[in-house]
Amino acid sequence: MKSRLVEEGPARTLVLGTLANSLGNGVFVTCSALYFTRIAGFTPAQLGLGLSIAGIAGLFAGVPFGHLADRRGPRGTAAALLVLAGLATGAYLLTDAYPLFIVFAFLYALFDRGAYAARQALIPAVLEGENLVRVRAKIRVVTNVGVSAGAALGGLALLWDTGTAYRLTFLLNALSFVVCGLVFLRLPAVPPAPQRPPGEPRLAVLRDTPYALLAVLNMVMQLHIPILEVILPLWIALHTGAPHALTAVLLLLNTLACVGLQVPVTKKIDELRSAVRAFRVAGVALLGCCAAFALSSGRGPWAATVTLVVAAALHVYGEMVQSAGSWVIGYELAPPTKQGQYQGLFNTGIAAVQMFGPVSLTLLLIDWGTPGWLTLGAVFLVGGLAMAPAVRWAERRRAASAEAAPATVTTA
Repeated sequence: MKSRLVEEGPARTLVLGTLANSLGNGVFVTCSALYFTRIAGFTPAQLGLGLSIAGIAGLFAGVPFGHLADRRGPRGTAAALLVLAGLATGAYLLTDAYPLFIVFAFLYALFDRGAYAARQALIPAVLEGENLVRVRAKIRVVTNVGVSAGAALGGLALLWDTGTAYRLTFLLNALSFVVCGLVFLRLPAVPPAPQRPPGEPRLAVLRDTPYALLAVLNMVMQLHIPILEVILPLWIALHTGAPHALTAVLLLLNTLACVGLQVPVTKKIDELRSAVRAFRVAGVALLGCCAAFALSSGRGPWAATVTLVVAAALHVYGEMVQSAGSWVIGYELAPPTKQGQYQGLFNTGIAAVQMFGPVSLTLLLIDWGTPGWLTLGAVFLVGGLAMAPAVRWAERRRAASAEAAPATVTTA
């Protein structure tokens, strides 16, 4: 594991910092809902409303904080925002007043998503271009490892089921943010981007329509995220005869597949042409996944189990190739001096899917059933195929901007 995932240099620092942070996140995700309802005393409806309000901060934090990373340097910005996110997590323990909970949840989401945008700008700044996608794959692997290990630690807190145990998990998550920020300070210093030319908008990414389309298509493809996390247990319980415990087995297999196969799958996805091909493959794989889920409807235990295993296998493969393709496209088509704000926009799709995906997919898939699965599969296929013309449009926009830049300087 060490030889494969933790090489020398900045990549090791990025991987180890991410591992520390994902461990804390795994603990937090496992225990936070029970802490807020059982210990802090909020109702499930209050908790859901507060987290939805906080999700708004996550939607809009990426671009401005990414721009701040460009202007002030991504290393210091990422470290500072990680520490602030840790402090916001710890602040949950200072009150059980609902209005303050909303404030702290809003600040946590703001700093967490802002730190994510700054971190995405930091990665290409400290790595060689040919290592970028491979290291992103390793970061994704250790994220899965860390979250799984954190979930196991959170399980111990659930077994103890005391206020002290839950509070310790919050403190561990807060510490993980601080440790990650301090680890990132060991990375090479990255100078701020040069001043923008006269007349160029401050947030240029908001006027880059081709790149915005890339971000939207990537967001559409990321609708695969809630399928296993939210839809799978409901689908098994309400629409199939498969044993309910199959949910845990398929989630475990998904994690193990990502840990063992993400890096090998990524090896040949290292430039725009292969990234576009990866999106086509992801569209087909996710279409097959949705078709398999639809076929499992009404099946008995054995038939449903076999069909759902096939669906989960297609899901994780589509997930892995889509992720690898998105890393190449998101970085390659962003201006080098504006990676922060561009990555902030490109990765806003994650926050949007986390906020709206569970509700929309529950209505589409659980309430509508087989037609809903086939509709979602068609959406995945169209999204995967549409990435090719969208990338060509963005390439033309980038080439036109490069040609216009010297003319602007000469005129000036």
